Amino acid sequence: MTASTTRRTAAKSRIAAVGAIAVAGTMLLTACGDQTKSGNNDSSSTKSSAAADLLPPEIKAKGVIKVGSDIAYPPVEFKDKSGETVGIDPDLGAALGKELGVTFQFENGTFDTLITGLRSKRYDLAMSAMTDTKDRQEGIDSDTKKKVGEGVDFVDYFTAGVSIYTRKGDDQGIKTWADLCGKKIAVQRGTVSHNLAKSESKKCTGGKKIAMETFDNDLEAQTRLRSGGADAGSSDFPVAAYAVKTSGGGKDFELVGEQVEAAPYGIAVAKGNDQLAKAVQAALDAIIKSGEYGKIISKWGVEAGAVTEAKLNGGS
Repeated sequence: MTASTTRRTAAKSRIAAVGAIAVAGTMLLTACGDQTKSGNNDSSSTKSSAAADLLPPEIKAKGVIKVGSDIAYPPVEFKDKSGETVGIDPDLGAALGKELGVTFQFENGTFDTLITGLRSKRYDLAMSAMTDTKDRQEGIDSDTKKKVGEGVDFVDYFTAGVSIYTRKGDDQGIKTWADLCGKKIAVQRGTVSHNLAKSESKKCTGGKKIAMETFDNDLEAQTRLRSGGADAGSSDFPVAAYAVKTSGGGKDFELVGEQVEAAPYGIAVAKGNDQLAKAVQAALDAIIKSGEYGKIISKWGVEAGAVTEAKLNGGS
């Protein structure tokens, strides 16, 4: 897995203090009880709208948009106790589907295969906390800077930074990425947290590098930290805040320091599928204006990441 398959891409600025993250995390807890059916995406009745009129004829005829997603990233997308796909993305997918008069059908896949799935037409869209970056738009590997594919287009729908968390009551003085020198971090492989750990480790002095243990998904990384196998973990802020508030009833983890670098999550569309991208963009603008988008974002307690318009390829 290369940097081109990461959920997010790092940059330079800090965006919010830990107090703001804690507030978001507290709000996330209140959202947990109302999520059992949000992944159904039932849009059985065809709706005539400006956005629906933009859909490609073949998708209108099928009445289904297949969405590739790594469904193990709560609260963005995950399985509830009944096995239902729930979270921010499934809820937004359901709202977009109603606007377009089709069903958003989420299909589980590993994160690093989602863009490939778009190219092979296994999926129509990829929606999985995927950061919109210029490298992804152009099909560039972020590590080697070499062309590895034709790239994708993005409809941006949310903004997120990245946070560090530790076992509760055992932060070991960790407040910044520099404080991780000489310590071990558990992260999901190929994510911005993984990339940040690699870049920050190069800055460490005195031979005290950051040790990294990587996992296929974020839940496995959390398990490793919980068991004492690492000193810290790192995830996108909604995910870290959700883990802190829900794991062990809020007794397992605590957030430390500040979240860094806000970047847009984008709904990925294969290059050349301009009509579908425009339809999704129009549908997102419609649910933002109607207030449905705001209701979903508020339900999950992540208002800090809300957008006010649907941008196409707004990442840098």
